[in-house]
Amino acid sequence: MTDYDNKNSNHVPDDKINDIQPLSDINDQGESGGSGIKDDIKALMDLLYIKTVPSFGNNFFFTIGVYLLEIFVILAVTGMIMVVFGPYWWSSTAAGEFLRSIHLWAAEAFVTLLFVHFFVNLSTSAYKHKKLVWIIGSVMLMMALLEYAFGIGMSGDFIAQWNAIAGADLWNGLGLGFWVNPLNEGAVYGWHIAIVPILLISLVAVHYMTVKRHGINKPYRKDIHYSMVPTDHKKMYRRMAYILVLILVFATLLRAPYTPPLTIQSIAKNQPRTFAITLLNEFNFSSPTATYLDTIDPYTYNMRLVYVTEPYEAYAAVQQVNNSVTAFIYDNASVQDQYIAGAFAYFENNGSIVNATASTNPLVAVIGGLITMADSGLYQQALQEEAGNSLNQMYALRLMYDSGVMSQQATQYGLQVEQWGMLKIAPNGWELGYFLAPYNLLEILTNGIPWWNDIENGVIAGFVFIIILLLPYIPYLRDIPDKLGLYKIFWNRFTTPEIKRDKLELLERTKKELTDAL
Repeated sequence: MTDYDNKNSNHVPDDKINDIQPLSDINDQGESGGSGIKDDIKALMDLLYIKTVPSFGNNFFFTIGVYLLEIFVILAVTGMIMVVFGPYWWSSTAAGEFLRSIHLWAAEAFVTLLFVHFFVNLSTSAYKHKKLVWIIGSVMLMMALLEYAFGIGMSGDFIAQWNAIAGADLWNGLGLGFWVNPLNEGAVYGWHIAIVPILLISLVAVHYMTVKRHGINKPYRKDIHYSMVPTDHKKMYRRMAYILVLILVFATLLRAPYTPPLTIQSIAKNQPRTFAITLLNEFNFSSPTATYLDTIDPYTYNMRLVYVTEPYEAYAAVQQVNNSVTAFIYDNASVQDQYIAGAFAYFENNGSIVNATASTNPLVAVIGGLITMADSGLYQQALQEEAGNSLNQMYALRLMYDSGVMSQQATQYGLQVEQWGMLKIAPNGWELGYFLAPYNLLEILTNGIPWWNDIENGVIAGFVFIIILLLPYIPYLRDIPDKLGLYKIFWNRFTTPEIKRDKLELLERTKKELTDAL
């Protein structure tokens, strides 16, 4: 054997043989990877775990953040499945309805626990020592409410339609109607499944890592005694299981509501004269949409063009009849006014819908043709084509709202008509958006004030949010929870035994000192 062969052979000195790991063991570890994966997972969990907490830290109220993370995952998973299978599946199949119910009750649980979490931290003045955590949490609270509202808008039923109209008023009042338009279902999809979730995930990560770095907030009062104890992760896992079971039980017993959406076709079939008067108001620029006033007016489209002229051109082309809109346009203004007044009189006095298309008044003929078109379902389809997007319901929803039929149906369902409308999110009694009650009450209280509009309510809502956000920096106001003794609701319940123990120890030391002195 050459020197080269000796240098490159696999020969191992005899004294090193026992140090070599059997090849079979190496192969077993490499192929299964069991212990390696477990170690990696354990290392990751150790990295994320908060290992020690104050003596009250294992209580449910101080571990809510963990359950919020769990529910967030449930919402993400169910939401992704619903997006994959689409609206027809989640509204028309048993499996889809059940998954939609899980998603709904997970959302209810998320918002409810978020408010409880907010109240715990408010009561214990946590914001005094962890200002950044409080600010991030406040933004997350607001975004969670927006996510919930956008979720309602995605259900595709009448409740979604009603809240889209009501929500649009709020956003317009805030001056943000151009950027956030609930009437455009495509935009709502983007906000609900992409923009807000991505922002929430980012904030959740920062929020949690900040809490992990500094630990659960400790009592700032010297009269609140506590000690540091190991975190009881097993107890948290059990609670997570309980929460999942509760969501599944609620989803089974109380299914997510679905009320059939309102359509222009149904209005034309059941209330043709109402539909005719609505079209005349759009044509005459006297409808609620045409006269809409607020800090921002997103309805700048030409109502006459959108609701009458273009749909009728399509109708005339299909029916091969003369375009009566053209005949109207070529008459002088005084004759046009006579045609408009005559058309209102004709339909208000129960003129024949069947004979309307043969009227010598071109405007009556136009409206008669559009009623026929709407009765067949083609009118709403034409509006969607004008919008350029099948998910943009703005033209159709505004027209249905202008007809008054939408408000009538909302009243039948027990929804608030004059107010924002999201206090109830379904006809059944249990679907209450209770966390929107303060804003709804504000709408009720200010409803009779002539000069009060959405902008004023929007400003008040924004002002309240800013106060919550900046509470750690506002003198006197930040001390109110402490002055009211709200901390006793949570801290004293769990720290009283330690306070008693420390008092007994102090008493024993005092006695001993007195004895020694004597």
